[in-house]
Amino acid sequence: MTNTAAKLQPAPATLAFFPLASRRQLVRKAARELNSLHGEEANTYWRTTCKKLGAELLDLGCPAEAMREEIIEFQEAVQMELMWLHREAARV
Repeated sequence: MTNTAAKLQPAPATLAFFPLASRRQLVRKAARELNSLHGEEANTYWRTTCKKLGAELLDLGCPAEAMREEIIEFQEAVQMELMWLHREAARV
């Protein structure tokens, strides 16, 4: 292949995923919903939400390891949001 032909070859496609933890509305919605639930209902909601988000990332072509990291970071963001919700409630 000549140098010119190599330049004409399409570059390998890369796909960047918008981080779940940065999707503020998604994080806030999950925290509010989780805050309103208790016991097994809260556990079911949380597992279902995380599984759904993970499946969506995999369907978009996200590698499994990157998907797991995204879910962990999302979980951390929701936990931080829950802490803020409780802090604000304590101030009132």
